[in-house]
Amino acid sequence: MEIRDLLQKDLMIMNLKATTKAEAIDEMIDKYVASGVVTDRETYKKGILEREQESTTGIGDEIAMPHAKTNAVKEAAVLFAKSSNGVDFDALDGKPVKLFFMIAAPEGANNAHLQALAKLSGLLIDPTLVNNLKSTQTPDDVLKCFEDAEAAKETVDANEEKQSTNVDADGKPFIVAVSACPNGIAHTYMAEAALIKAAKEKNIDIKVETNGSEGVKNKLTAAEIEKADGVIVTADKKVAMARFDGKQLLNRPVIDGINKADQLIDQIENNEGTTFHSTESNDDTEEATDGSFWNEIYKDLMNGISHMLPFVVGGGIIMAISFMLERYVGQNSMWFTFPNNIGTYAFSFLIPILAGFIAQAIGDLPALMPGVVGGFMATQAAASVVHTTSVSGFIGGLIAGFAAGVFVNFLKKAFKWVPKSLEGLKPMLIYPILGLLLVGGLMFFIVNPVFAAVNAWVTSFLESMGTGNAVLLGTLLGGMMAIDMGGPFNKAAYAFAIAAFTSTKSGNLMAAVMIGGMIPPLATAIATTIWPKKFTQQEREAGISNWVLGLSFITEGAIPFATADPLRVIISSVIGSAIGGGLSQLWKVSVPAPHGGLWVLPLADHKLLYFAAVVIGAVIAGAILGIWKPKLEENK
Repeated sequence: MEIRDLLQKDLMIMNLKATTKAEAIDEMIDKYVASGVVTDRETYKKGILEREQESTTGIGDEIAMPHAKTNAVKEAAVLFAKSSNGVDFDALDGKPVKLFFMIAAPEGANNAHLQALAKLSGLLIDPTLVNNLKSTQTPDDVLKCFEDAEAAKETVDANEEKQSTNVDADGKPFIVAVSACPNGIAHTYMAEAALIKAAKEKNIDIKVETNGSEGVKNKLTAAEIEKADGVIVTADKKVAMARFDGKQLLNRPVIDGINKADQLIDQIENNEGTTFHSTESNDDTEEATDGSFWNEIYKDLMNGISHMLPFVVGGGIIMAISFMLERYVGQNSMWFTFPNNIGTYAFSFLIPILAGFIAQAIGDLPALMPGVVGGFMATQAAASVVHTTSVSGFIGGLIAGFAAGVFVNFLKKAFKWVPKSLEGLKPMLIYPILGLLLVGGLMFFIVNPVFAAVNAWVTSFLESMGTGNAVLLGTLLGGMMAIDMGGPFNKAAYAFAIAAFTSTKSGNLMAAVMIGGMIPPLATAIATTIWPKKFTQQEREAGISNWVLGLSFITEGAIPFATADPLRVIISSVIGSAIGGGLSQLWKVSVPAPHGGLWVLPLADHKLLYFAAVVIGAVIAGAILGIWKPKLEENK
């Protein structure tokens, strides 16, 4: 695919009327909608504004590249707009923007589209092209400018590849770099092009690895890293860093790769970078990381959560649909069992996926398998030296994920002595076998037995309480449902209510645990709706799904939130669930069904009070969470 296939004539605005940033964004989006490229205006605009919140796309030199990748885009396209007077677009250099390239990329854009976007982005660092574009009058002029720029670049690069991978001794300095940004459709490739251009002008060899929408391209080899004078990382997302251990390194935002390429290369050649140590605390290597120890922990958590969310949402919604259908078709009908089983299968992967990708974020690919298996063991009642019906749930999964990452990093350090001729054995044999044994041993001998003991103690305590004080018992059961959302406290409370229901046929305690289990996901849904600026885009999207999951008594919808912010989410949920559970017993609500949430409302005694207990508990929990949680840094 060529650039002209993206830069279509009917998607050009040669005289942008807007005078403000908001007006410019709206005018360009309106053009997209009118052309049919964007099918949902609000969804695409939301993506554009969220990207602007991360950092301005006004990159300087009177250019802005607002962009979004979303399912509201029908086909990949680039809208060109030109403003004669310029628009204040919060550009990094403070200058008004006169040239706009608004990129629309669909989810799952193919490689041909992505390569064309990368090529276009790389050309925009050419000052000749930029100056020529400012004098264009027609869409044909714009296309001609790009054709001329492509031809000129091909002439310059006729006898050499885009990047030199030659690390032989030719007397020239050599630098390696990594460029990456969250969307990976513009800034990644502009930074790559700028670094290559600056290095070429200084007669320096460079290789730039890109981590964009196409995945990792031009991957750096161990030999290239070893040979390099230093490493430049210009990235706004996590990239593999352990390979740079012992190298001089600069870590900067991707925008610096675009605007400060000369400066970064000079700093490396003047030995002004910081020696990076991958196994050390980064307190004394500020430039080798973009955050504190706790920020790194948060990134590792988010890696697990982002991969787990599709299972939560997909499996949870399908399971909720099955509960709705069960009311009409019965529990033995295929129309209930099919979607219910599908949802259950998806849910069985929640904790393994969470643990696996937390481990992968810490220890790279070798840690993925031990993390997944450790997470799976956290969901298995029998995987322990003691016989138990308890599982360690998401808390056990967190332990497994972090342990797998740490263990594999330890193994990497412990087996550095292995000769290079046997390097291939480490990822194929040493890391997976020893990593799995270490994680499996931790789960089998320590984590699962500990949670089994906790479960036995909790069950014994509940049995000793009896049913004499119904309100107190309902409060306790409701709160326990929210403590670990599937762990020993949750399972003990639910099992106790099921046992009471089976023996007495009274659904009083079932009401308490069902209300307690509905409130955590509903609380997160309320908080993300009323206080959206306090949550990430990913969390806001999960919050929408949690309305359905909460109403369906699928507590697991709150796990991603509890994983990312356990203190606030768990405490607020426990308070709300305890209140809801206590109210159910105060009002003598009974629900003679083991599952279903509000979909079994017709079966309940005191239906309005059942509904009121859920609403009151969820509103209290959601309000506590929303008020307590601080605004995201970029929204302050």
